[in-house]
Amino acid sequence: MSVSTPTHRTTAGTRAPGAPAARRLPNALAEQVALRLDVAVTALARFLTRWSVPALRVALGLVFLGFGVLKFFPGASPAEEIAGRTVETLTLGFVPATTAVVLVAVMETFIGLTLISGRLLRVGLVALAVAMVGILSPVALFGDELFGHGMTLLGQYVLKDVVLVAGAAVVAAVALGARLRLEA
Repeated sequence: MSVSTPTHRTTAGTRAPGAPAARRLPNALAEQVALRLDVAVTALARFLTRWSVPALRVALGLVFLGFGVLKFFPGASPAEEIAGRTVETLTLGFVPATTAVVLVAVMETFIGLTLISGRLLRVGLVALAVAMVGILSPVALFGDELFGHGMTLLGQYVLKDVVLVAGAAVVAAVALGARLRLEA
């Protein structure tokens, strides 16, 4: 009984002489598919490296702009009450809730416009950092109302802000000089 050694592929993707013809075609096809898949994945990686952070920046900007503009219209924002109470509590009552909502509306609208346009981005990111403190404060200040007997709708609304914080951290890192790069 003889033992045959595996054949090595040539650069053209065909099997060495002596390989059965029935095996050559599926293997060559598999190699072509693998090569095309590799090219597609590399192209996708390049595209994502170039465009994912700018897309995240604009998406965050749209979220902040939308939430900010809603707060200019009494009763339009589901976060109006919690935003007012939070700022009033954080300022020890110096800023009344109604004034606080307008201030939050201005801040969120400004943040949204800077993120969307890319202009005054560093100033917008500082405002965003301040806003994130206020946005996540209800977890500490009003945790029992948000999560006391199971998660309330308001608790879910506040909890989703963790994603905004993570996205803002990525945008800020890139704005401050970090770069995504493909490994060679």
